[in-house]
Amino acid sequence: MQLHNMAGKLMDTNKNPNTKKLLLHSCCAPCSIVPLDVFRHDGFEVAAAYINPNIYPDEEYQKRLDTFLAYADACELPVLASSNDFEAWEEQVGCFGGPYPLIEGTKGAAGSQGSAGSKGSADYGDTTDYKDNLCARRKRCRACCRLRFEQAALLAKEQGFEYLATTLTISPYQFTEIIFEELEAAAHKYGLTPLCVDFKEQYPRATLRSKELGMYRQNYCGCRFSQEEARLEREARKKEQKEAQKEARLQTRQKPQLSEQQQGSSC
Repeated sequence: MQLHNMAGKLMDTNKNPNTKKLLLHSCCAPCSIVPLDVFRHDGFEVAAAYINPNIYPDEEYQKRLDTFLAYADACELPVLASSNDFEAWEEQVGCFGGPYPLIEGTKGAAGSQGSAGSKGSADYGDTTDYKDNLCARRKRCRACCRLRFEQAALLAKEQGFEYLATTLTISPYQFTEIIFEELEAAAHKYGLTPLCVDFKEQYPRATLRSKELGMYRQNYCGCRFSQEEARLEREARKKEQKEAQKEARLQTRQKPQLSEQQQGSSC
């Protein structure tokens, strides 16, 4: 695994043997704000591992990385990262395919695997239900977490860290139980202590802080499949809202109007 010092000096893991040294897998800047505050408050010396080979396309990857490094520099957060192995992600995660939109009460598009670098457009000739899409997405997300956490855990072991954590749980759109299972497995594999903290309740605070700081905020998780899934789900929500508004207007028009005499007698 190739190691990069991406921002600032590498943490000297031998400087203070009594310090609790934590390597924090960071998915992006907005999601890192609260976890970093919490772990530093709890007395951990934190460095970040930016290991996110899932992010697509290249311009998006660079935009998120630049935002994260600017944030890390501002708060003096050391950043370590392995080489982002996009080919490994395609082999181990991309094979699960997609998109698998989670749209309640409708038929979702059955995902096609697509080729590496494709936009993951759906094959709308086949359909599957919400539960099938949920199951398929969970499998893909588990494989993605496993790949990223194992790379982070190996890096932590090589650099003398004791603890491993992730920022992913601040998002209400993530599968928290899968994140915890894979984080624990990766940490134990390399003799580390996993810190499984659910930050979702702090999501509004993280959103507000990131907006105040003027951070770039993405609107999908990262991979090419999630980009399409997010688009399809947004379209479904907009359609549902329009239908609800239309129904409300129809009911208003159909509601019988009370006469002046009836209105007066109702007092």
